[in-house]
Amino acid sequence: MPSKYVLSFKPAIGLYGQHDPSAAIFANGELQYAIEEERLTRNKHAPDTFPRRAIEACLEYEGINLSDVSKVILPYNPKLRRKIIGHYLRDTLRIDSHLRKLSHLQNVVEDQVIAQFLPTHAVEARLEQLGTPVPPIECRSHHACHAVSAFHPSQFDEALVLTVDAKGEYDSTVVWHGTPDHLERLHTYEHPNSWGLFYAVITEYLGYRMFNGEGKVMGLAPYGTENHKIERTLRDVIDTGVDYDVTALTRRWGTEYGIKKLEELFDRPRSNTTEEFDQFEKDLAYTTQKLLEESVTDIAQTYCEELGTGNVGLAGGVVLNCKLNKAIMELPVVDDVFIQPVANDAGLALGGGWIDRRPKEVDPMETVYTGPEFTTDKISPLLEETKVEYGKPDDLEQTVAELLADGALVGWFQGRLEFGPRALGNRSILADPRTADSRDRVNKFVKHREEWRPFAPSLLEEAASEYFENATSAPYMIRTFDVRPEKQDEIEAVLHPADATTRPQTVHADQNSRYYRLIDEFEEITGVPVLLNTSFNDHAEPIVATPAEALKAFHGMGLDVLVLEDLVVTKPKSRYSLDSEAITKTT
Repeated sequence: MPSKYVLSFKPAIGLYGQHDPSAAIFANGELQYAIEEERLTRNKHAPDTFPRRAIEACLEYEGINLSDVSKVILPYNPKLRRKIIGHYLRDTLRIDSHLRKLSHLQNVVEDQVIAQFLPTHAVEARLEQLGTPVPPIECRSHHACHAVSAFHPSQFDEALVLTVDAKGEYDSTVVWHGTPDHLERLHTYEHPNSWGLFYAVITEYLGYRMFNGEGKVMGLAPYGTENHKIERTLRDVIDTGVDYDVTALTRRWGTEYGIKKLEELFDRPRSNTTEEFDQFEKDLAYTTQKLLEESVTDIAQTYCEELGTGNVGLAGGVVLNCKLNKAIMELPVVDDVFIQPVANDAGLALGGGWIDRRPKEVDPMETVYTGPEFTTDKISPLLEETKVEYGKPDDLEQTVAELLADGALVGWFQGRLEFGPRALGNRSILADPRTADSRDRVNKFVKHREEWRPFAPSLLEEAASEYFENATSAPYMIRTFDVRPEKQDEIEAVLHPADATTRPQTVHADQNSRYYRLIDEFEEITGVPVLLNTSFNDHAEPIVATPAEALKAFHGMGLDVLVLEDLVVTKPKSRYSLDSEAITKTT
């Protein structure tokens, strides 16, 4: 019986959002392949982009044409935008200039007409360039797709599900009740009452970019302290808790209105540099994180008690905030949490592909290795063509573990590309976790980023309780834990310097056998079952997807060793050269 294919993709054009386009292909309800457009265009977050290359990659992986697809799912329903047309009209009335007011009103009317009567026209036109006939296209609610991605693969029979982001069609935070048969929407916080947008305003006020720098603000927060003046100033204009209201800073889409309001409130202009932060900026990041956690944990507490469940599913871009996730996990009312690892808008393609299936029909999510892979036989001709010398160790894992223990900084390229924002041992940069020197070298010479920023560890899953308080399985680097005091000196390079927390990837053999063996070999040498793991990309670039990109990045970064499947590349005159005893040169 031939497979029934569903193509789910998230555009970043027109009515469908502005960032993180992606595509996923499902055969008979099972996920086969998923990839973000940024990995193929090499433009981080791929803003304002139709995911043509991601769609083509999905079809090519399955060896099918667009006409073989039964239906297309778009994880946005533009018709739902009508629910907040009043907000757009009120926003128009606030504009001082009559000409700008008329122009804005015209744009609102045009958007609404297209949304109601031609919602898929632009997408159909793009798909026709890939093949005809274009399959039937169905639009689904943005937040419903987020919720599906958090509940269906969770293994929960029942759960509270929270979807938190900047904005769907009209909603910013949604509370759901998940049962074996369906998801029920319980409460909606409408745009512009948005924690995602609030955090974005603070992010840009501190000098970073919206949808890109929020994680950096989260990382900056532990360097701050309680600042009653900052907190009082913010609490004077917003409310937190289950009935939160942040619209004093998020009244208009984008961040300019909120930034100007902050400049007035604090009598201080926005930052124009991110090289260094003063104490005010650190304290503002701290307070922002505190207020976010205060509200979302109150929502979780309230609805867990109302539903009588201790299971929580989480998705939406705000859920990439692993400090927030830690606060939810540590609530006494919470027993277990499933956090969608591709929690941002790229993960909507997953929810779209599962949305027509009952939750209990979807298999548990066990990995995010859903992208392209390259065999050694495909890689060696590239190295020979580019005249790059390489070696093929008899025992790759032992050899690389010895190099890491000796201080080498290693680019590690294996298997299928990860889907989502984290490198999980297939497109990773690895280093010895035992000293701060490792952290500082990777920040300065490899990632070319701020020296205060922390790194995360990969460790053997069975060692998690030895190193972390309240340890659980954490295969996706989206949970944060306190590190046991007696272990902090042992893994200094992967601690947050300000609060001794870490955001780990726990690794078991069934998840990633070669990566597991590498960490196991490192433990044999050093006694430490942990590696520093960060994504294989330079600052402001997407994670590498192909061997050619890995090779280019290797030569442009301060890496010592590059591992491409079974092959090892080093740099001339390096102490880790191919002429070393550890590596046998291949000619």
